[in-house]
Amino acid sequence: MSTSIVEVVNVAREVSWLPWAVQYFFLIGLSVGCFLLTVPWFVLRRPAWERASRLALLGALACGLTAPVALLADLHQPGRFLNFYLHPNFGSWMAWGAFFIPLYLGGLTLYTWLILRPDLKRLADAGGRWAGVYRAFAYGGHDSLGAIRIAAVLALTGAALVALYTGMEVMVVRARPLWDTPLLPVQFFITAVAGAIGLVLVLDRVIGDGRAAHGAHLLRLLAATQVLVLAVGAAWLLLGVTGLSPTHANALAQVAPSSAWQITAVWAAGSAMVTLWLAVRHPAWRLAAGLIALHSAWMMRWTVFIGGQEIPKTGAGYYHDYHLPLGQDGMLGILGTAGLWIAVLIILISVLPWAGQRRAQA
Repeated sequence: MSTSIVEVVNVAREVSWLPWAVQYFFLIGLSVGCFLLTVPWFVLRRPAWERASRLALLGALACGLTAPVALLADLHQPGRFLNFYLHPNFGSWMAWGAFFIPLYLGGLTLYTWLILRPDLKRLADAGGRWAGVYRAFAYGGHDSLGAIRIAAVLALTGAALVALYTGMEVMVVRARPLWDTPLLPVQFFITAVAGAIGLVLVLDRVIGDGRAAHGAHLLRLLAATQVLVLAVGAAWLLLGVTGLSPTHANALAQVAPSSAWQITAVWAAGSAMVTLWLAVRHPAWRLAAGLIALHSAWMMRWTVFIGGQEIPKTGAGYYHDYHLPLGQDGMLGILGTAGLWIAVLIILISVLPWAGQRRAQA
């Protein structure tokens, strides 16, 4: 019989979720949010949304094509992704994501092709260097609203499943009270839609005619998302302060003494209020509102993933051990993903007939 006591003082470990994961969740969230912004014009035919929906379609495709690259980089070995199909574990939300992502991207690609098909046919008929390529992809060549709506249903199903799994695979980690909350998937979705609106506003200034937000419908939607962000944050805080939810109370007790988390909370609430103020009171500053919305969506995911891992599993308090490395698992990876997104965006603008926006500008 042992008379010794074994005390675990600390455990050194590597972070499980790297900045690559932050980039993936950010980009796939933007893609889903942008896709939803395409529905008012391409599916429901609301004329006021035409400019915004066309830019949103471009954003959805660019972000959707870039996001899986960040995911594969986070897995370190592409073979790990292949194992999701060879040895699926249907009790894991991450394994389900391996099926949801292709469903969404396949539906989004079909949806985009059906929308662009009439413009591809016009380019093929006009001749030129790429006429043969355009002709190959312009099969049918007519704008079939029925086919577009069917593809939209497929893409919407995939988008809903992607939004669900990206929130659930983090929420189910019971060892981390900051993650183990049903409010987390909700906040992921709301900030993704807000970031998508921000992306459309930025694209409108960079490659559009600056009139996508005319009519205030887009800014009103952005304002609504910020109200919801503040409401969900207040609900999380209320559940923690009152002790109605032990998980929220435990999470609040862990982060409340940290000055870094206090600053983060003030920043998050302040960013949402500033974006709300700009969207409602200063619509001319929509570029600033869009940039802040994008920044907030990214920082929310950084705080949850990286900051959440700085809360110890086997100790008390809050650690500040993580420092962003400059290599491929840190700053270089973030910049590389951003550069890849820009490259994909340039290719899409150069090759595909996004000049079809001229019908909205006429």
